[in-house]
Amino acid sequence: MDYTAKNAEHVDFGGEVDYSGHQWFQEPPPRPEPQPIAEPYIPEQSVIMQNEAFDFALKAAPNVLYGRYKQYGQLGVLAWCSEFGEMIDSLKELGFRGNMFVTTRTQALRTCEEILKLKLDIEMQIILMYLSSQVARLRRFLDGERQWDDYPAPKFPLPDYRQGGPS
Repeated sequence: MDYTAKNAEHVDFGGEVDYSGHQWFQEPPPRPEPQPIAEPYIPEQSVIMQNEAFDFALKAAPNVLYGRYKQYGQLGVLAWCSEFGEMIDSLKELGFRGNMFVTTRTQALRTCEEILKLKLDIEMQIILMYLSSQVARLRRFLDGERQWDDYPAPKFPLPDYRQGGPS
């Protein structure tokens, strides 16, 4: 049996439905009940102050890092990374409690970009990798979906394999 009905001139669906006793458009459709108006979220003063403090610290972070680099060199960067890691932990705690403002999140992402744009001549590649990993840790928490490609490439001294490699 051909079910596609491509060759048929008409399609028969069976007997017709009797609508003679039905009254059309007599009752209006039911209206949905209005949603109760929710009160806007007003954060506590302590939450506002915490976000403002993080915003200030995040805005100052690139300058503090550069100052530590100028004052102490590569070891200053290493020490700053440790402090930055503590701030990341506090930011994560703030976010997990649901108290991080969008402005704080945006500033944290902007700070990550500014840190990586700094012209720091770091010869110890482990420090460069530690700095990059701290920035990546914060970025993963704030925006886990996105991929970044602005990290500095490590410059390890590799043997020259073009001439036969190491012996």
